[in-house]
Amino acid sequence: MAYAFFPGCVSKGGCPELYPAAKIVADKLNIELVELRDVGCSGAGVLSQEVSDPVNARTLAKVEKMGMTMMTICSTCQGTFTQANHRLQSDPEYRDRINQEYLASEGLRYDGTVDIKHFLWILDEEYGLDNLKDLVVHPLEGLKVAPFYGCYLRRPPELMVPKGFEGRKTVLEKTIETLGGEVVNTSGKGKCCGFPILSSSEDNSLAMCGDHTLEAKDKGANCMVTPCPLCHLELDGKQEDAARHKKQDIDLPILHLPQMVGLALGFSPRDMGLHKHLVSTEEIVNILEGVRA
Repeated sequence: MAYAFFPGCVSKGGCPELYPAAKIVADKLNIELVELRDVGCSGAGVLSQEVSDPVNARTLAKVEKMGMTMMTICSTCQGTFTQANHRLQSDPEYRDRINQEYLASEGLRYDGTVDIKHFLWILDEEYGLDNLKDLVVHPLEGLKVAPFYGCYLRRPPELMVPKGFEGRKTVLEKTIETLGGEVVNTSGKGKCCGFPILSSSEDNSLAMCGDHTLEAKDKGANCMVTPCPLCHLELDGKQEDAARHKKQDIDLPILHLPQMVGLALGFSPRDMGLHKHLVSTEEIVNILEGVRA
């Protein structure tokens, strides 16, 4: 299995523990990642379509020349690329204009044939969770995990969870169970983490971060897992501020999806970069080491 790998900018910047964890886990699963070079940021849903669509069309044109499916490890990148790809695929005139005005000068052209999949979807739909389970050497027994999709991986549903792919609504829960963890469901798992409004409305952003993490902790979760590094920036990086805002202790560790998979596959917490988080992951380590003792 080989994919054109779009790591996104946060996995090498704000969450530098994510990129190596994803690479190590992919290698363990015999998933070849052909990393894309000389490509731009997806726009993260912040840049206007007029700016981000040509940039993303350029990336997709490069993937199309490779003849591969593109893999992301960021829900926000996945959502932004999926929506841009839909516009480019469904409107040939729009696609031709972008080809002529932005891509032709580099000898590039996008014909709308690329499929884009998040690592989470690939685990279920292409690798197979049964196959993943066969490789688990350290089940996450005793670990109560709250899944957090964020707002991009399941919306808009007609694009992110289309007919025939309804399993994407619960794939994070299924993955947790496959790895031996216990799912702790929360009402906010498919909502915004608060990151997009951090600069415009910090109080509301911190309230959202606090609501999500406190609900998970109140329901007994030992940690939360997210397939989106932007959500991780908020839920881990701003959790201390959210605790002050809520006037309550939180201290809920936040895992990246590849980290959770890697721990079950036998990699150490240090291998997975857990020591780089802002919220201590000591509770996770203690639970897992207690089980493995």
